[in-house]
Amino acid sequence: MPAFAISSCTVDDGPALGHLNVSAFWTDSTWVLIWRGKTVDYVALQAARRMPRNLLTDTAHRRHQKAVDINFGAVVGYARWILPDTGTEAAAVGSPDSLWPEARVPTVSKEREDEAEVEFSDADWNFDHASEELDEPVTEMKNRMMKGKGYLLLDHLAVHPDYRGQGIGTMLVESGLREAEKIGLDVFVLGMKAGLGVYKRVGFKLLDKIIQDDSAYGGKGEYGAYFLVKECEKQ
Repeated sequence: MPAFAISSCTVDDGPALGHLNVSAFWTDSTWVLIWRGKTVDYVALQAARRMPRNLLTDTAHRRHQKAVDINFGAVVGYARWILPDTGTEAAAVGSPDSLWPEARVPTVSKEREDEAEVEFSDADWNFDHASEELDEPVTEMKNRMMKGKGYLLLDHLAVHPDYRGQGIGTMLVESGLREAEKIGLDVFVLGMKAGLGVYKRVGFKLLDKIIQDDSAYGGKGEYGAYFLVKECEKQ
């Protein structure tokens, strides 16, 4: 029986996380549309080149966790969280730089930073931007809901398609929720339909949603964005 462990991430996890993210999102028909003419393997390789630099970006606010199959050592899940600025309702919890240090990506040498920057710049991340207008009202609502609130943001959640249905997404989310309770923050997530079951299972409440017709871009006609909040018990 598979067993999984949640742990922090390092820059060396970047390539594995890049491959994982693309494999996970390739099951989203709307996301695949922006990569016309490119294969999942090609896009995954480019994401793998970009991910080390992404892990080193804004380490003051961003926290990263991975789920690992302890039998095989494979990275099978990933979550990225973003801590709020001190200029919000969360000011009382302190500077984000000092919070949740366990999930902060460790610093690396200047040489390793430069290497990550070169790989990021050289990767082919050119995609079809035509459907981006679908994201405009979604981003506007997200920004309005989060403004000044001081939420811990669940910014990204991915589980490899071969490992879905085994509780990995729930494990990753619950790990972050436990930290939110320690810090004293409520949690916000902009979720897609595929993740709603996980979010509702752990107590998120749906605040609003936006459903758009994406058929003009080759989609199936339903592009949904769901705005949810989890009110955490403060310790």
